Amino acid sequence: MLFNSISFLIFLPIVFTLYWILNKNYKWQNILLLLSSYYFYMCWDWRFGFLLLFSTLLDYFTGLKMANSKNDKLRKFWLTLSIVINLGFLGFFKYYNFFVESFTDFFKGFGLNMDPWVLHIVLPVGISFYTFHGLSYVIDIYKRKIPAEYNFVDYAVFVSFFPLLVAGPIERATHLLPQIQRKRIFNYDQAVDGMRQILWGFFKKVVIADNCATFANHVFANADHSSGSTLFLGAVFFTFQIYGDFSGYSDIALGVARLFGIELLKNFAYPYFSRDVAEFWRRWHISLSTWFRDYLYIPLGGSKGGTWMRIRNTFIIFVVSGFWHGANWTFIMWGVLNALFIMPSIILKTNRKNMEVVALNRLIPSYKDALQIFTTFLLTVLAWIFFRAQSISKAFAYIKGIFTKSFFTFPDFNKEALGVLIIIAFFMSVEWMGKDYNYALENLLIPHQNTSAKRARFLSIARWVFYAFIIMLIGLFIQTKETPFIYFQF
Repeated sequence: MLFNSISFLIFLPIVFTLYWILNKNYKWQNILLLLSSYYFYMCWDWRFGFLLLFSTLLDYFTGLKMANSKNDKLRKFWLTLSIVINLGFLGFFKYYNFFVESFTDFFKGFGLNMDPWVLHIVLPVGISFYTFHGLSYVIDIYKRKIPAEYNFVDYAVFVSFFPLLVAGPIERATHLLPQIQRKRIFNYDQAVDGMRQILWGFFKKVVIADNCATFANHVFANADHSSGSTLFLGAVFFTFQIYGDFSGYSDIALGVARLFGIELLKNFAYPYFSRDVAEFWRRWHISLSTWFRDYLYIPLGGSKGGTWMRIRNTFIIFVVSGFWHGANWTFIMWGVLNALFIMPSIILKTNRKNMEVVALNRLIPSYKDALQIFTTFLLTVLAWIFFRAQSISKAFAYIKGIFTKSFFTFPDFNKEALGVLIIIAFFMSVEWMGKDYNYALENLLIPHQNTSAKRARFLSIARWVFYAFIIMLIGLFIQTKETPFIYFQF
């Protein structure tokens, strides 16, 4: 079931209504959320539900075993068992064919032909996300950061809560479980804020991502016959496609969760306004970046062991991050490239330089900020080419095609593409105006306590006109066919 589907637009109001009818007992609400989440997940393939249940039971019981054991060796055994089985399932479903084919290609280089046993495996939707939910839970129990959860329903809701189940954000038990374990009271302002964020998420997905995809797909499919300027613009279209698609999903997920009185972790913070690559990775897919920081980078020694250790650990987390995204060498190369881009700031220890919001409380950035944002954006566009290309060789050929004399020609695009570029400019303008807040529409045209009554009425009218305009754009630009979110494949 897709967020941008008719079935979800039917599913959500039904669950929302039943949920708040049961508001006198949060335990019944949790049971409803659990059943609804499994239904939501099994709409893709009913067999996926059994894998999700197995993963949930595994981490639930290993968590209890660690909590009830005073023997450190035994606790480590249960932790290791959970990690091995979780990563084993993830590796089998996601990477089995990749390793077999890579192994075969390696021996072909020595003139040895092999007949590999390739399996036709259906990748369970969201397996990378809920696997990491469970892993963070058992690791935190092992480190005694949190107690084990004895209520199975509460823990199962933490793992399977439907807004975040298939594409995140990757939640932590320290953040989500306490919200599941207490009574939720309907908050009108929170629900309205959730609806506002859902609207912006739909705009990102339907208007920005899906329409950028039309042109990006065309250019990448015809890269051999396109000019340098067309190739560059195609890469720019994909850059906005993946941002609109993934951050749009996150906005919808966070907004839907607010309808149920639950706050999820923020996953995006205007990454294309970053002034260096280090800042970009503090703002892009935040829940995954912080997961790797806490459970891989820091255990490896973090930044405490000198320059060499910082370089080594940075490369490890970027390679692993690339591999997490999928079974293709292009993702690994994308990770390596980002590691190379961030290296100067790691070596010079300037990676924590740009921590505040760019041009905070200002409409116009400084020339320096503008130049840094532009440079970082170009590096990001270059890296996304490897993410989008079917192979590393095609990615290099694509980049080579950009850096030709034809780069200075007019790109081969029609008026529809020009219309999408205008919409992108509007989109980024709204994002810029909202950059000081959690999402672009959070405070847009909303009066404050000190606002006069006359101005408050004006802002109210302007706000609803703006919302109507956004809804109109969604209606005008919506694709006739439901398109899945990119990160569903990860």
